[in-house]
Amino acid sequence: MVELITLDSSIRLDIRYATDDNFVGRPVYPEARAFLQRPAAEAVVRVHRKLSGRGLGIVIFDGYRPWSITKLFWEVVREDQRKFVANPERGSKHNRGCAVDLSIFDLSTGDLIPMPSGYDEFTERASPVYKGGSEEETRNRDLLRSLMEAEEFTVNPNEWWHFDFKDWESYEIRDIPFSEIERAGS
Repeated sequence: MVELITLDSSIRLDIRYATDDNFVGRPVYPEARAFLQRPAAEAVVRVHRKLSGRGLGIVIFDGYRPWSITKLFWEVVREDQRKFVANPERGSKHNRGCAVDLSIFDLSTGDLIPMPSGYDEFTERASPVYKGGSEEETRNRDLLRSLMEAEEFTVNPNEWWHFDFKDWESYEIRDIPFSEIERAGS
């Protein structure tokens, strides 16, 4: 695995799981870092560079996630919210370093551009096919999706911000802390 900002330092990080600003209500990551398998990371960088020509950039909310955090998420959400988190019995594409949660920000202001829902909003508005957003929100969401799909990512059916990279099945589920990724030879 590779740390995304080592490939392009202009990618913005907003790692909510390293803060209180997440659905758990407390930090679950010890530091704000984002890792992906190298092919997935390079594809995200290509999307970021395509957006920069429009005065936009990629903001990363999450990448590789240790399995123990997936287990925690499963335990803290209500039963009716479980479609938004991975079952730890099967592991997650995040646990394989092949899933990324992201959005788009305006390079001139640093602000997130409007989307139909907030990140990790467990409502129908999070769906990548939700019809109730404004034209601008829908256009922005669809732009992100089309750029990601052109780089061989697939959008999650419940979350417009969550994309899985092709061949994710070929990577193993991991529970390695961020601080040990370089030493683990990932």
